[in-house]
Amino acid sequence: MVLCHVPRWSVRLWACPGWWRPTSTLRALVRPRGPGCPGGASGPLACRMFSKVSSCPPEVMLTQERYPVQRLPFSVVSEEDLAAFEHMVPGRVVTDPEELEVSNVDWLRTARGCSKVLLRPRTSEEVSRILRYCHERNLAVTPQGGNTGLVGGSVPVFDEIILSTALMNQVTSFNSVSGILTCQAGCVLEGLSRYVQEQDFVMPLDLGAKGSCHIGGNVATNAGGLRFLRYGSLRGTVLGLEVVLADGTVLDCLTSLRKDNTGYDLKQLFIGSEGTLGVITAVSILCPPRPKAVNVAFLGCPGFAEVLQTFSTCRGMLGEVLSAFEFMDAECMQLVQQHLHLASPVQESAFYLLVETSGSSTGHDAEKLGCFLEQVLGSGLVTDGTVATDESKAQALWALRERITEALSRDGYVYKYDVSLPVERLYDLVPDLRARLGSQARHVVGYGHLGDGNLHLNVTVDAFSTALLDTLEPYVYAWTAGQRGSISAEHGLGFRKRDALGYSKPPHAVQLMQQLKALLDPKGILNPYKMLPTQA
Repeated sequence: MVLCHVPRWSVRLWACPGWWRPTSTLRALVRPRGPGCPGGASGPLACRMFSKVSSCPPEVMLTQERYPVQRLPFSVVSEEDLAAFEHMVPGRVVTDPEELEVSNVDWLRTARGCSKVLLRPRTSEEVSRILRYCHERNLAVTPQGGNTGLVGGSVPVFDEIILSTALMNQVTSFNSVSGILTCQAGCVLEGLSRYVQEQDFVMPLDLGAKGSCHIGGNVATNAGGLRFLRYGSLRGTVLGLEVVLADGTVLDCLTSLRKDNTGYDLKQLFIGSEGTLGVITAVSILCPPRPKAVNVAFLGCPGFAEVLQTFSTCRGMLGEVLSAFEFMDAECMQLVQQHLHLASPVQESAFYLLVETSGSSTGHDAEKLGCFLEQVLGSGLVTDGTVATDESKAQALWALRERITEALSRDGYVYKYDVSLPVERLYDLVPDLRARLGSQARHVVGYGHLGDGNLHLNVTVDAFSTALLDTLEPYVYAWTAGQRGSISAEHGLGFRKRDALGYSKPPHAVQLMQQLKALLDPKGILNPYKMLPTQA
């Protein structure tokens, strides 16, 4: 492991149990960053997951019971359908209710379907056969990757067939000159990160859910994440896609060219489409070279005005080596301390910042970071801070930010909002909502990616309440629209936000989206009840 001293900056470290000893010389780490269940079914199709022997926690209410949604007139899976699926993917048709429970419930445990069959294809040809059959039979399908989504987009609403990409997990090729990776959609992001790091590259995407999420799901939701500031959107780094359409047609646009100015860029239709237009089966993505020097600093700020000034100073002084600028409020820190027993490395502050630099020169980057830290400390913008001294401590710094979602989930039921706002108004919604909700909420917290204007607003309560939901929505959406923001910055719309699309898109844009859906999926079998507003 290589350690480089940050010159010219000395600051008292807040000593916390489980952290490193106080020291006046701070170091920077070169770190690799890595209507319900239709009745009448029998045999394996019986909806047994709701019986007394089921291990599904009773507190996870069925989506169809929690929300006002009506089942569309899709066919019901029959024994003949099961036999056909077994012929297509032998040994990979799951009907055991105990196995299905995990795939029927979303990661937040707030949405629950009652699918009675899950299919595990290994190839795009198998996906094609499945969708062709479902299209002919008018059977609805929910594509599912790692099931780490936060808006109910990756689980059934009713009894849709779950099409899992978990076995489509092969790397097809990697070009060590261009850095272009081609792989199947079911590859786990963390596994891909390790694979390209061995070739001295990194994935352009990094998420807290990287140990579970699939690259196909990342692309289907246009996931943002922790490296967006440095490497931008997947719309820029994804070079090509292979997609299976609703009728089973395989659309092979899996190019590895960085420049291709011929016709419409069809892949952009499917990036961010949340599985409603086609099932992504393979991805070609551009991976940047692995940085030779990575530094991680964790800072405390007295107020959000100082957070904004620190960000402006950071961009000006760190420039091209700045790779992440994350913020979290004091209540976020309290929750990760309370529920996850993580210790803060700095003194108690109103806001906390995580700053990461990534570059090619250890000395150059350390010097720039040292000058920046000296400036913000000397001006009073930052009151306390630390720089990681080894890899484990750098990971611990990142854990404080990446595990906020986990801490929130342990605090009670969570109402989650993921909005884009002008950076100068980014935090205003949090105190506004605290005043609006008062004692109705346990916590109202804000954190996110300051560098790209993305606020994660979360409200925790003891249990789900329709009355509280009515207090939050559409208020949060209307407030965001009033600032000309977006109601979804990176999580997508899924099931929960589909009827709020009009707050971010004009009527003609929504109408065009519905027309595209009707063109590519005329029967509406792909991920129904998701993304697009309910139509009369």
